[in-house]
Amino acid sequence: MNGDLAKNVGAAARAAWGTVVLGVVWLTVGYVVWLVILDARPAWVLALWGGGDLAWSTVQEMSLWFIGAFKMVLLVVVLAAIWLSLWARGLRRAG
Repeated sequence: MNGDLAKNVGAAARAAWGTVVLGVVWLTVGYVVWLVILDARPAWVLALWGGGDLAWSTVQEMSLWFIGAFKMVLLVVVLAAIWLSLWARGLRRAG
């Protein structure tokens, strides 16, 4: 029973680390693309975001809030991955 649990926890830890890697890659690529868009400031971006009274300063602020929130979620996943890795190691040593 303990061996099966160790395998399952180890698999969950590997999946969590894979999720972290994909999240970091997605965040990095998205951030670079967004920096290029913010530098060019095309009119279609404001139209897609609702147009009207929307200013580029608002778009920048909302983008930074989103990126910051995504980093916080990614931090929680990193902490969960660390916890699962330590738990799997403890189960292997105990078994």
